[in-house]
This record gives sequence, structure tokens and C-alpha cells, in this order.
Amino acid sequence: MIEIDGVHKSFGALHVLRGVSLKVATGEVAVVLGPSGSGKSTLLRTINHLERPDAGTVHVDGRLIGHRGEREILRQRTEIGFVFQNFNLFPHLTVRENIAEAPLSAQRRPKAEVALAVDRLLLRVGLSDKADAYPGTLSGGQRQRVAIARALALDPKVVLFDEPTSALDPELVGEVLDVMRDLARSGTTMVVVTHEIGFAREAADTVVFLDEGLVVEHGPPGQVIDHPQHERTRAFISRVL
Repeated sequence: MIEIDGVHKSFGALHVLRGVSLKVATGEVAVVLGPSGSGKSTLLRTINHLERPDAGTVHVDGRLIGHRGEREILRQRTEIGFVFQNFNLFPHLTVRENIAEAPLSAQRRPKAEVALAVDRLLLRVGLSDKADAYPGTLSGGQRQRVAIARALALDPKVVLFDEPTSALDPELVGEVLDVMRDLARSGTTMVVVTHEIGFAREAADTVVFLDEGLVVEHGPPGQVIDHPQHERTRAFISRVL
């Protein structure tokens, strides 16, 4: 479903990605681990072309991402859900309106169809009673669950998560991870940047350890987390466990 081949990305003199290659199969959950500044978020943002690679290519479902004009890039983004660290909800829209906005404006889907889809998604993330609330009245965990529903409203082929629990109080993390576990079990193709090792162990098919813009190690969670082969991976895992 996702094929990243030799991607480089620099910001001025800072070489953030140094030739990253990675494949994620349809229905697979890939968890990306690594220290701060290792390039994890930048890698995610190249997948939906929020960052344009300096070299290398990204394909999603066999289609090259980017390089075909802004209109085509925007269309491609509707097939790639993105859940941000800090929610990025529209504060002036209700929960229902936040979830419905992209299907209505970007996909031009019928209002009645979108309304039914929003009701299903609210039920799925456990927020049916908050449909008419505004983001400012919600807890951080509730806002992140709205953000997940919003990403799913586009019926995407892939969902990307950029440290979805890092802005939450510890007691709210579990409710978001429960929704993500449900998605993983349902066969949603997911790439998750996180420090939640328990989630990686339980839900990931593949764990990728990124450091200094390079894929240092990747494989099943039992290998990368419990029996890492590389010294840099061992040092990171020992710090976060």
C-alpha cells in the first residue's frame, strides 16, 4: 500500500531524511520509533506530500505521490488520513461539522450520505453524545478521538498518526489507544509515530526504528523491541521502557 524509496529531505543545512526506504502492506500497522529529531514526523509528512522529498519517491496504492500539480496532490491527500499531535480541529465548528467538512468540501459527497457516515464514526469513537459540542468544551482525549473520526471520514486507504497521544494527560492516553487498537484489528493500513511501546508490542505488524534520518532496524515487534540487533536501538528501547 505504501512504498517509500530512497527519500531524502533537508531543511537548509539540516539533512533530516537520508535515503529512507520502507514498504507497508495493505492492512498492515507500522509503528515508527526513534528519538526526537530522528525524522519520524518528516517521514510521515512526505507520505501525504505535506513535505516534498528532495530525492526519492513515495507511492500509495501504486500511485506516485506529488509531481502532478497541486490539484492532483490535494485529491491524493483525500486518500490519506492524517491525525496530528495537536488535534488541528476547527474551533468554530461543532464535532459533527469538523468530521463532515472534508467529505463535503473536498469529496463533494451528498449531505445525507455524509451525515450517516458521521453518525457511524461518532459511534465508533464513542462520542455520539458530543456531536453538537465545540472542541473547546472537550477533553484532550475526546478531541483526539474527533480528529481520528475526521481522518476516517474520508474513507482513506491509509491513516497516518503523528504522536497522537503525546499532547494528552496520561489518564487520557488509554481512550485514544483503544480507538487505534480497534482500527488496527479492523484491517486499516496505519503508520503510527509514537513512543507508546505497549501499543507497538500489541498492535504493530512492523516496528521501524529511525535514527538520524536512517532506518536503523525494522521487523516484528518481538524482534525490534524485545531483541534489538543494533546498539542504537537497544539504547533507545532501554530508555523508554
